[in-house]
Amino acid sequence: MRICKKIIIISPDHLQKMFFLLQVNLKLIMTKSICIIAAFFLFGTLQSCGPETATEETATEETEQETHVHHAPEPSEEDLNSPKSIPREAHGQVGPTHVTINYYSPGVRDRIIWGGLVAYNQVWVTGAHSATNISFSTPVTIEGELVPAGKYAFFTIPGKESWTVILNKNYQQHLADDYDPKDDVVRIEVSPVEVDFTERLAYDIVEVGENEGRIKVAWEKVGVHLDFKSAN
Repeated sequence: MRICKKIIIISPDHLQKMFFLLQVNLKLIMTKSICIIAAFFLFGTLQSCGPETATEETATEETEQETHVHHAPEPSEEDLNSPKSIPREAHGQVGPTHVTINYYSPGVRDRIIWGGLVAYNQVWVTGAHSATNISFSTPVTIEGELVPAGKYAFFTIPGKESWTVILNKNYQQHLADDYDPKDDVVRIEVSPVEVDFTERLAYDIVEVGENEGRIKVAWEKVGVHLDFKSAN
């Protein structure tokens, strides 16, 4: 039996070409692999970041809104025990409307309030010192009257059986010294109610329905409220 052996001789030029082609193929394979890995990494990043980003944005909005609504500082014990009228704020969010009330809060201090310190049937600043002012961030309606967004003075005329609640354009005045009825934007009659004893005059803004709010005022054992609706 004869065994034939075939010897293949590869020239240096041919060997160099084969090596070059091998390098090119390896580079292509590596490039494709890197692209695939990068694509998977990017997809995973988008999947993980998307919901978190949305959640973070929602949380930020909720935090901003909560801060916006509840940033009124609580009076200290020293303030509450002070014989002076102390500056206070009330804030409330009703639908898209943010309401802010700035006022001075006097105390009862064992005094006769109604018909005494506060006269019946006279315009009252419903606070002390400067005119109490109320701001609406959007237009609202009160008893069917459209009230544009802006700041107004909040006056009342207390009575034994009925009160008059007034929103007036001139909010920059001392007490009600410069009150002029021609600047009234709202003037409605409300009925006072008996409330738990409240040492210091207090305002509160509460949501009572969809886009419906109520401004509550209480002092001593008397309270009144003013309802409004967001016009947006």
